[in-house]
Amino acid sequence: MEVQAKAKWVRTSPRKVRLVAHTLRNLPVSEALVACSFMPKSAARDVAKVIRSAQANAENNFNLVKDDLVVKEIRVEPGPMLKRGQPRAMGRLFSIFKRTSHITAIVEDRPGVVRRRAATLPRAPQPAARPTPAAAAAARTAAAIEPATTETDERATPAKPRKGRAPASTESTTEASTATETGKKTQAKKTESKKKDDGKKDTKEKKSK
Repeated sequence: MEVQAKAKWVRTSPRKVRLVAHTLRNLPVSEALVACSFMPKSAARDVAKVIRSAQANAENNFNLVKDDLVVKEIRVEPGPMLKRGQPRAMGRLFSIFKRTSHITAIVEDRPGVVRRRAATLPRAPQPAARPTPAAAAAARTAAAIEPATTETDERATPAKPRKGRAPASTESTTEASTATETGKKTQAKKTESKKKDDGKKDTKEKKSK
């Protein structure tokens, strides 16, 4: 169903209004109004008013859904022209034509043309916030206050054993045990040799007496 709205005697030349009207044909009404709000041309305001009026007529008078409305056509016709003059040199008069235009917007309902978004679009990844100078200074002071690791701490922490090798602690304990055993054996041999020497000396002394 077609619904129209008119605006007469708009103080804008038809050529300027047609530049805006050609870009809005076959667009949904919502998109056409958004496009008019971002256009740098002054005629876009007048065209947006007419489209908004046609949308209200279709919604209130004919019970049409405003989301299904599409701009079918925008006609721009020249209106009456105001003639003025500008005095120039040597008594001349230059003519000034103040043109007007009649704007007619025709809106039609086309269900299913406007695609509605089913869900919100995913947000783009936001860049990480840079630390403030105060936070950086606080981090430096905290790092300076923390005690540094000493040699005793490093010795106290046991080393993790590697695969395929015995741990270093077991090797050290076995070496220490073997060293102690060899030391005990040598001491026992020395004590036995001393006892034998002492026994020989005693027998020699007795024989001499």
